[in-house]
Amino acid sequence: MLDLDRQDDLHSAIELLYFAYRGFTDRPDRILERRGLGRVHHRILYFIGRRPDVSIRGLLDLLAVSKQALNAPLRQLLEMGLVAAAPSAGDRRVKNLRLTPEGERLEGELTGVQMRHLQAAFDRAGPADHQGWRTVMAELARDGRG
Repeated sequence: MLDLDRQDDLHSAIELLYFAYRGFTDRPDRILERRGLGRVHHRILYFIGRRPDVSIRGLLDLLAVSKQALNAPLRQLLEMGLVAAAPSAGDRRVKNLRLTPEGERLEGELTGVQMRHLQAAFDRAGPADHQGWRTVMAELARDGRG
C-alpha cells in the first residue's frame, strides 16, 4: 500500500533516479553514438566483458531479454569485430561470447567513464551514504526480478 504521506518524497526519489541515470549514461551514449551504437550495445559489451565465455543463453538470462531483442545488436557487435563467438568445448551447439581486443578497448572506455563518475559521487557522499545507496539499489534490482 502506498504511503500517501510520502508521495512528495517518492516523486523526488523518482526524479533523482531519472536524472542520475541520465547523467550516468550521457558520456557513454555519446561515445557509442559515434560508432552508430546505443545503450543496448553497451549492456551487451559490459556483461560479456564481466563474464568472458558467457553463452548466448546465459547472456539472454542475465539481461532478461528475448532472443529477438538480443539478436540484432549482438549480430552488429559481431560484425563490427567487437565480440567473438566460438563453440563451447563442452557442447559445440552452444556459442560462447567474449570481447575482442577492440571490444575490450571500447568497453573499458565506456565503463571507465562510468566508474570515474561513480567514484567521484561516492567520494563526495562518504562511506555510509555509499552503503545506503548500494542497499537501495540492491532492493530495487531484487524487486525488479519478478
